[in-house]
Formats: sequence, C-alpha cells, structure tokens
Amino acid sequence: MSQDLITADLVVLDVDLGPTKNDVIHNLAELVAKAGRADASGLEADALAREAKAATGLGGGIAIPHCRSAAVTTNSLAFARLSPPVDFGAFDGPADIAFMIAAAEGSDDAHLELLALLARNLVRAEFTDGLRNAATPEDVVALVNAAIHPEEEAAPAAAPAAAAPAAAASDEKVVLVAVTACPTGIAHTFMSADALEQAAKAAGVELHVEPQGSGKVTPLDPSVIARAQAAIFATDVGVKERGRFAGLPVVESGVKRAINEPAKMIEEAVAASKDPNARKVSGDASAASSSESGSQLSIGKRIQQALMTGVSYMVPFVAAGGLLIALGFLFGGFDVSLVPGAAGARTCADLTWVSAEACANGDSIAALAISAGWGAGFSMYLGALLFTIGGAAFGFLLPALSGYTAYALAGRPGIVPGFVGGVIAGSVGAGFLGALVTGLLAGAVASWIAGMKAPRWLAGLMPVVIIPLSVTAIVGLAMYLVLGKPLAALTQALQDGLGGMTGGSAIVLGIILGLMMCFDLGGPVNKAAYLFATAGLSAQSQASFQVMAAVMAAGMVPPLALALATTVRKSLFTEVEQENGRAAWLLGASFISEGAIPFAAADPLRVIPSMMVGGAVTGAMTMAFGVGSRAPHGGIFVFFAINPILWFIVSIAVGAVISAIAVIAMKQFWPAKAPAAVA
Repeated sequence: MSQDLITADLVVLDVDLGPTKNDVIHNLAELVAKAGRADASGLEADALAREAKAATGLGGGIAIPHCRSAAVTTNSLAFARLSPPVDFGAFDGPADIAFMIAAAEGSDDAHLELLALLARNLVRAEFTDGLRNAATPEDVVALVNAAIHPEEEAAPAAAPAAAAPAAAASDEKVVLVAVTACPTGIAHTFMSADALEQAAKAAGVELHVEPQGSGKVTPLDPSVIARAQAAIFATDVGVKERGRFAGLPVVESGVKRAINEPAKMIEEAVAASKDPNARKVSGDASAASSSESGSQLSIGKRIQQALMTGVSYMVPFVAAGGLLIALGFLFGGFDVSLVPGAAGARTCADLTWVSAEACANGDSIAALAISAGWGAGFSMYLGALLFTIGGAAFGFLLPALSGYTAYALAGRPGIVPGFVGGVIAGSVGAGFLGALVTGLLAGAVASWIAGMKAPRWLAGLMPVVIIPLSVTAIVGLAMYLVLGKPLAALTQALQDGLGGMTGGSAIVLGIILGLMMCFDLGGPVNKAAYLFATAGLSAQSQASFQVMAAVMAAGMVPPLALALATTVRKSLFTEVEQENGRAAWLLGASFISEGAIPFAAADPLRVIPSMMVGGAVTGAMTMAFGVGSRAPHGGIFVFFAINPILWFIVSIAVGAVISAIAVIAMKQFWPAKAPAAVA
C-alpha cells in the first residue's frame, strides 16, 4: 500500500495556487481532501501550525510543507508545480516545486522519515529536473515512487535475510551537535541554527543545535554530546564552555557560512566523523576557549572572533551606563558632570544648596548634589544619582572590552589579566586602543601558557593562580614600561584629529560612518563604527557627541527604510517580509539595526547597497548640521540627550526615504531570477 502515498489525483502541474505559501497549503490540503484522505480544514490548520514553527522552504526552488495530523486518514504525498513560484521562506528565493507530506497522527513519525528520504533526493539534479520536466501527473508519480522506494526498483537476488543487515546499516544516522553564535545574539544566531537543522533533515542526519543567543541559553544535554560523532561551530564570537565538546571532530566557520552553505557544512561534519585524522576539539586547560590546537580557524579569524566577543560583552555596559548618564542629564542638566564655575557650568552662587566650603573642594556638581541629598532638590539629586550610577557602569567599558577579548582567546584564565589590562589602559590614557591591545596580549599569553604541559601536582593551580598571576604581571608591566605611552599618544592624536574636523572633513567622516553602520547590520564593520563612537564618548567633547549621533542615526535608517518600503510597495515583498516590516518600525526607532537582517539575508545584493546609500546621506547630514548625542543607544527615545533633535529626525527621515526608494527601485527593475531558471 505504500505505493498509494502519491497518486495522479494528488498531483497538479503548472498551476497558480495563490500568491502566498498559506494559499498553496490551503489548496494542497483541499487536493488531499478531494482524494478522500483527510479533512481539509484540519489538515490545513495543522500544516500552517507546523509552518509557523519554522519555514519549510529548502532552497533551490523546493518547499516541503508537512505535518502529522488527526485530520489525516491515509498517509499522503501531494505535489504541485507552481507557476508563478511562491515564497516558502528559503534564503535563496521562492519555490516552484511544493510537496505536502500529510501523515496520520498515529503514523509513528512516518512523515519525518519520508521528509528526510524525499529531501535527500531533492538535492539530486536529475530528480528535480525530472519533476520540472514531467509532462503528466503519472510521470511525477513514477519519479517519486522510484525515489522513495528504490528497493522496489531492483529486486535483489540474495535472500532477504542477507539483505536486512545492509538495509539497517544504511539507515543508521550520523549524530552531530552544533553551536551557533553572533555578536549580538539576536538574528544570525537563530537563522544559522534553523538553516543547519533544515540541511541536516535533508541529509538524513540527526543534529542537535545550541544557539548561544543574547537571552537564556539552553545547553545541550551531556548525553547528546556523548552520542555525537562530530561538532559544528558556526560562530563569530567563540563558543561558550567549549571544553564540553573535547575530543569531537570539529568543523568551524563564521556564522554566515551556516546560513549560506548549511548543506556543505553538514556534509563536511559527516566526513569528519568518519576521518580518524580529522581535527578535534582539544581537552586541555584551554579547551573552553577558541584557541585550542584543533581549531580550523586562521589567526585572523580567531582575532576577529575575540574582538567581536569583547565588543559583544562590552555593549551592555555601554548601553546601561550611557542611558543612565543620559537620564542624569535629563534630570540634573548637562553640567551635572562639571565642576562649579567650569566652562558651561553653573557657579557656586547658582547652587544655593551648596556651602562655600563645599564648593572650594573642587567636587563635581553631581558629587555635591549627592552630598546635599534631597536638599539639592528632587530633580538635581535624582539626576546626580543616575549620572553617578551610569558613570560607574560606563567605567567598565575598557575593562570589559579587554577582559572578554582575552576570555575569547584563552577562556577563564584570560579574564583577570584582560580586565586589569583594560583598567591600566584607561589609567594611562590609552583608551579603547589600549584595551584592544591588552585584551589580545593577555589572551595570547594566557593561551600559550595554558598549552604548556605542567606536572600533575601543578596542573590544578595553573588556571586559578599561575596563569592569572603571571599574565597579569606581564600585561601590566608591558603597558607601563613599553606600550602605554605610545598608545596614549596615538589615542590623543585621534581625539585631536576628531575634534579638529569641521566642514567637509566632518561630512566625509559622517559618510564613512554611515556606510559602515549599514554594511553588515550588526556584523564586524557595524560594530567597529559603534565601538569608535561609544569609546569616544568618554572624552565628553562636542566632536565625540557628533560622531555618536551620526552612528546612531545611520544605524536607524535600514529598519525604518525597509518598514517604509514594505508599507508603500507591499507587492514587492513576501508576506513574511511584510510582517517583519511592521516590526521594523519600532526596531528602527529604537536603534536596533538588526531589524533589517531578515531582508538583507534574503536579498543582500539589492538590500545592502540600498541601505548604505541612505545611511551615508544620514551620516553626512547629522555632521553637517552639528547634531550631537550624549546617549550611546536608545534611538528616538533618548531625544532629551540629542541636540538639535529636529535635524536628527530630519536626517533620519531623509536617509530612510532615500533607502526605501532605492530598494523599491532595485526590486522593481532588477528582479530576482526564478528558481527554475537558476536550476
């Protein structure tokens, strides 16, 4: 009866089943119901519920909507050759071939087994070409039956008892584990996990993924890791607790490769699981870091991952501290950080709640207000408290950047020398350049020492005492005796150069920052521009405020532009993109550039250049009009820390409109190739 999984009345060729995947699922459910195999409404509801969990577009113009449903009475496979193609959420475009797998609720996972077997055949060009060229429904039925029942094509001459072990061996699945992580832990982390899971299903591989996102991370069960035959690490920030995977063959890459080439990574991991000479995750003291000898990453890539890890851990300190400082300015005034009588600050005579003796101490207005308590007035006292708390959090910027950069290279032994190096970088005036250097130096030296073989009696002390002690001394002495003064001089030169930028040079800087913010939407280039701006805020100069405003305004452009484009020209975007566009309004207003990532991942050649054009215009405008931001994050919601706010809003609006027009024009006049043509 297995031949009855698909019949000619379950096949439709070159049909228009509607513009969205929901329409296609509805019509395929009706097709199954007409054949007397299911209740249409129940099957449709269950298939849509499954689709809501994860898109069933496999790429290459193929989609496999599927479910196990109580509405199904007979396991069925429906097929449609779609004209025009319909988007099922695949990264490379819409699908012109759609299978619906409808399995009865008690079918013991038959639909998943069928999905894996069918998907393996869908990567064969001769099979997909046959489906696209089939002249009749009967041709499709013959092709599918030959693919999913190959044992019935050639009857073996050998006795069934001899054939059974071979079949069992061929069905044995490879077990893989994977970790995905990106700097922000919001978008790429989960997109890459979904891509790997879909590719593993298509290859008939058992895969367990641990997305190490920005929220709560659910670690893989140790029993799963124990069963695994190989590991995949698709990360831009290293792997947390990497030592858990010690001894496993490993395939490594940046997170974007898992989105673009998931099937190839699965294939490489399967091959590594069978290769006794494959690189493995080491099990020594540095196994928890990304620096073990088994790493497949180049030195440049490992340094990039380490820096991105440092920036990723630094950003919460910047955001929390910077926003609290901005709130302090809102309640206490912009001179709350200054000493009474300094340029731009109120004098002691203006501070009626401060005694002459207290003024003579040279304390800041915030310190004086905290000493005076509520006697300074509600607004001033609250502002001083918020400013001081924010300053304490912001003070961890350099230590966090240095400490977690070292952690990414050497694991826990690198944290202490990294943090101490960051503090020293701040004390000698080396700034964020010094923090980057101390982080890399601490991580490299700690990793090197951790790789040495120590006597058993000393091994237990290495990560807790010996490495932190020796590396901290090395990094501290290097900064005070050799590196500190040159790095401080370079930092001062950068600040002086930034402060001296006016007119055309400032506009050029705004253009460059705008292009960087929109180039990879949360990736290394974007983070480099953001780090440059936030690190400069510690100088509290007008030039640093202008750089921050340019970076924040340009970073708001992509999600707002795509939200506008999906509102104005809905027909150019899929239903999923229209949904993402509605969410992008709030994300853009909040300065969360990652709101544009789903669009850029699906159509990078049209979306990214369009966003860069608008971002460059916005960066140039904010610089030209002297817009400054004292807050490092928050978007339009920190309006009180931005001046002049009107030109900030105008600059963003102009850039968003330009990018929206550009992306609409690109999609209108440079449409994507149809999947059939690509195949």
